[in-house]
Amino acid sequence: MLRRFFARVFWTFSRWKLTGQPAPDRPTVLIGAPHTSNWDFVLMLAIAWRLGMDVRWLGKASLFAGWRGPVMHRLGGIPVDRADPSRVVTDVVARINSGEVFGLVVTPDGTRGSNSYWKSGFYRIARESGMPVTLGFVDRTTMTTGLGPTFELTGDVVADMDRIRAFYADKAGFRPELRTEPRLREESSPT
Repeated sequence: MLRRFFARVFWTFSRWKLTGQPAPDRPTVLIGAPHTSNWDFVLMLAIAWRLGMDVRWLGKASLFAGWRGPVMHRLGGIPVDRADPSRVVTDVVARINSGEVFGLVVTPDGTRGSNSYWKSGFYRIARESGMPVTLGFVDRTTMTTGLGPTFELTGDVVADMDRIRAFYADKAGFRPELRTEPRLREESSPT
């Protein structure tokens, strides 16, 4: 497969080291964090392609404008209308419930900036679809990237996010100053 070939070439010449756990054995919501640079996107695709994962990813609708649209769709992109971001959860869950099988890459810390909270769409999609969550990471301090654990969310938002926070506590993205602490608004009022 062409994607695996490109991934092998990428990992052969990259300064980054692919590490961590093997690909999950079923479709998952793959968190890509910390998301502090466009290079995170390249690394997450390279991880998925190297591990043979069929993934889709969420991106702002403007990425799909003009000539980029067909390329982004071919790479697995699903456009998100920022004017109605809650609709993406319904749309993705409907695709999964209709029998479409894929892993979904989500960067819940949203735009690459210092935000107060992660966006909760990944949590809602995982809970509503019955998919587990896989913790993908980028760590500039060790120049490693890869997959962490895969687990089912319990519905206890605080406990689930405590587990996610513990995993990402020592991870730094390309631009560590833009890292957002893994925290959902819903932690103060359970979903």
